[in-house]
Amino acid sequence: MASFVDRVVLHVSGGNGGHGCVSVRREKFKPLGGPDGGNGGDGGDVVLRVDGQTTTLLNYHHAPHRAAQNGGPGKGDLRHGHRGEDLVLSVPDGTVVKDSEGNVLADLVGEGAEFVAAAGGQGGLGNAALASVKRKAPGFALLGIPGSSRDIVLELKSIADVALVGYPSAGKSSLVAAVSAARPKIADYPFTTLVPNLGVVQAGDVRYTVADVPGLIPGASEGRGLGLEFLRHVERCAALVHVLDCATLEPGRDPVTDLETIEAELAAYAVDDALDGGGAVPLTERPRLVALNKVDVPEARELAEFVRPELESRGYRVFEISTASHEGLRALTFAMAEVVAEARAARPAVQEAPRVVLRPKGVRGPGFTITREERNLEPLWHVRGDKPERWIQQTDFNNEEAVGYLADRLAKLGVEDELFRQGARPGDAVLIGPEDNGVVFDWEPTMVGGAELLGGPRGTDLRLAEFDRPTREQKRREHQERRDAKAAARAELEEERLAGVWTESVQARRGAAPQAPDEEPGA
Repeated sequence: MASFVDRVVLHVSGGNGGHGCVSVRREKFKPLGGPDGGNGGDGGDVVLRVDGQTTTLLNYHHAPHRAAQNGGPGKGDLRHGHRGEDLVLSVPDGTVVKDSEGNVLADLVGEGAEFVAAAGGQGGLGNAALASVKRKAPGFALLGIPGSSRDIVLELKSIADVALVGYPSAGKSSLVAAVSAARPKIADYPFTTLVPNLGVVQAGDVRYTVADVPGLIPGASEGRGLGLEFLRHVERCAALVHVLDCATLEPGRDPVTDLETIEAELAAYAVDDALDGGGAVPLTERPRLVALNKVDVPEARELAEFVRPELESRGYRVFEISTASHEGLRALTFAMAEVVAEARAARPAVQEAPRVVLRPKGVRGPGFTITREERNLEPLWHVRGDKPERWIQQTDFNNEEAVGYLADRLAKLGVEDELFRQGARPGDAVLIGPEDNGVVFDWEPTMVGGAELLGGPRGTDLRLAEFDRPTREQKRREHQERRDAKAAARAELEEERLAGVWTESVQARRGAAPQAPDEEPGA
């Protein structure tokens, strides 16, 4: 089972906002208590936060679906719903957040750095908050807005000053163990190192970190071996150290060939331009040192002395070292400290930002757009905008008064006037929101505004009521049907009277024998 994961796909969802409450205060001796429905609570956010105790993304590899808590619904007696708790996800230092298309959303560097990956939804207003001078007792409330959901990619890029690169079993892990207190796994077979190892080195007054990157092989930049997975850990390093094995017994390999192969893989790897404010330096343009390792072996020392002039002629600073006998390690550590100090000095100084007073300006324009489209050879007016789409999500379409309130808000925003201006006709279809999750309705421009001025029970809107006025022909037909029904009822009653049904029932109650219809009394 994997114990180190540096790239995961995370599905995050913010909490849904709670619905507002519709309630009217009822208390003895207070018949007109008024609306007292509380507001719904906002949903919680999904927050990524850098934690120094977290070193891997393994937890999110096993549980990639994360959601924050929903907001509570409002209740009567002005009791507002609780706000959903934020879900804080701890990530290692140096985590890069990207969207599904590969665009960088955040670069989390430094203890406590945060990024809101998914925002929670807004809670709906209760009818107490919707009450006004004209609308004193609203019979509706606003619904809570669902929280945002999206897929993000988390990539861990180690925070190190110097990266050790080279072939498998070149001695990179041994070098880290020799110059620092780190104790990585060391063995005599290739690909012993499966995860990057970090070590802290103290050279004089300079303290820096060294990263042991798993072994690179030809084609690493294209995904062969482990190189593509861990080359991202080299991107933040200020300098590179080529660790070359001078005692290898593999045919066709020598320090110069190994160096050229690794340089070709570093040149083929594309550094993320979004790092360091878009000024990331390619790997082949960063300071590089060469360490000829395993010179404690006589044949390796001879080979190192042979190839050193050629490497120095190419502009590299070459050091002959042995991680077994610690030969040449002191000079190498001080050379790395010198390169790190120069890189730190070249960084622009972080100045304290002056205090700036922000005065936000009003939003210019209507805040929405209307475009004419065609659907089934019929015109379709598509309305997009933050406010109209949010209002659609907050509306309970099972409540006529809520729908009328939405119509008033859209008219006040200017949607009706813009549809008139663009040439919309009564009966045209109007779509508000995205095509897959929007609301389509027929436009009726003759609907007047001001539902709060109209009478009617709570939860209804007289403008949405359907009144069918019958024609004269319908009235004549209904009048004739009623006359025919009355005539049929009278005829049925007459037949029952002639049959003696009524007389029999009366005599039965009196206890007398029934008489024939033509028999005279007392005969």
